[in-house]
This record gives sequence, C-alpha cells and structure tokens, in this order.
Amino acid sequence: MTTQYSRGRRRAAGPASAARAVEDATAERPRDPQREARRRRGAFRQVTDFAAASGVGQKAGIALAATGLVLTVTVPVTGPVMADQQPGHPVAAVSAAPQPEISAEAGAQIDFSRSSVVTQGDPDGKLKQLLSAQSAGSITRAASAGSLGPPLAQLITASPFGFRVSPITGGAGDFHRGQDYVAQCGTSVMAAASGTVTFVGWHQYGGGNRVVIDHGNGLETTYNHLSSASVKVGQTVTRGQVVALSGTTGASTGCHLHFEVQVNGDVVDPTGWL
Repeated sequence: MTTQYSRGRRRAAGPASAARAVEDATAERPRDPQREARRRRGAFRQVTDFAAASGVGQKAGIALAATGLVLTVTVPVTGPVMADQQPGHPVAAVSAAPQPEISAEAGAQIDFSRSSVVTQGDPDGKLKQLLSAQSAGSITRAASAGSLGPPLAQLITASPFGFRVSPITGGAGDFHRGQDYVAQCGTSVMAAASGTVTFVGWHQYGGGNRVVIDHGNGLETTYNHLSSASVKVGQTVTRGQVVALSGTTGASTGCHLHFEVQVNGDVVDPTGWL
C-alpha cells in the first residue's frame, strides 16, 4: 500500500512503530561516590583540586590561593555590628550608645574669652604673662623654669647658689648670692630677658663692675665682675642682647660671670628661672 503526497513522493507504509517507553524521572540514578565530597569542599576548593590534577602547576595554585585570600579580606565597619550565624539571615546593626544632650538656660551667658597662648618659641611672652598675672614673689619654681634665657652662650657652673666655703677667706658658711659660670675674660654677657637697665657701675660689696636689669613686677637680674659694660642706665634691652663682657673685677679669684636673680630685692636660686 502506498500513500500519495502532494509533491509526488511516495512512501511505503509499514507497520506502526512501537510507542517509546516513558522514562521514569523519579527513578533513583546511580550516584557518583565523589559527588558529595566535592559538594562539601566548595567551589574554590574544587577549582584548586582541578588545577592540581590537570597539571597546571604550583604557580597557578599559588595564584589561585592569593586570589582567594584577596577575596576573603573583610573591611571593618565604623560602628559595632552583630551578625546572625544562621544562613540567609541579614546582618543586624547595633546602634551606638546615645550621646548626652548639652543644653543651657535661655538667659545663660557664654564667654569665649581666653588667655593669651604662649608657645615655647616665645619665652619673653611666657615671662610677660607670668609677671602680668602676679608678682615675681608668688611665682612657683615650676612656673618660672625656662622663663629666663642664659646669660652666656655656654653655661658651665663654677660655684652654685647657696652656702659654701669662701674662695676669698677660706671660711665655711659663706652664702653665695648667685651662680658662678665659667667664662674667659672678654666673653659676651647677654641679657636674660627684655627689660630696662637700672644700674651700671661699681658694686661696693664685691661685685666689681656690675649691670642690673629690671624685668618688671619685682624681677631683676644682675651681672657681676665684668670687665666692661656696653649699656647705660635707662636703656631698654632685649633678651639675648650683649650688655657687657665678663671679667674678674671686685671680689674675684679669676675670670668668670657671677649671675644673680632677685625677686622683690631678695636673691633666689637662678637655676629655678633658667
């Protein structure tokens, strides 16, 4: 038996083909014994295992490991957070502690005034601030330290302030009114701070040629045993200005500078101000 088609072709008609058996999709298939192990290892571990098995080499493994390290770097957050360890749950942020409220009464007055700022680079400003706030006699040693500059370029103590054996008489219990510093005759002597020269001349009590500078509010400095002076009474001097040359005049056994600090007419240890 034949069948005629519109285009003239003929096809032999045979027996009907048997229906294809429907495959049961629910039937259990044989499982790869390594499948579960690969699933547990994760994607990154599977990639590295494949690289090792396929002979990519040590460099590829190191590169993959380095990439994995970069990918696993975490960036710290700016505030405290708490993460839920269960998968699929979002991370919940914990709010910071509440800040205290600052308030003032409606009629309150706010004062923005402040004392002058003085840095270590302005020692004259520090001294001026100390003396303007109080008299020299009420300034503590801690506050006065460093407020006066050195009278010599290099300070080497020859004899300290206080009781000592007299270098003139050799007797014990001699009270030394200042600090003696080593200085060759003719060494430049400088003003310890800005002020006004109040005395230039001979000191009748053993100081020899002497210069006195008044720094205000009861603070004075004196320079003794000088060979000569380069200032005059009434002259205003600045810190570090040369006012004299060292010598050995008066009650002196050799060239040096005897430096005194006086507070309201009484001598004090100069090292408390230098």
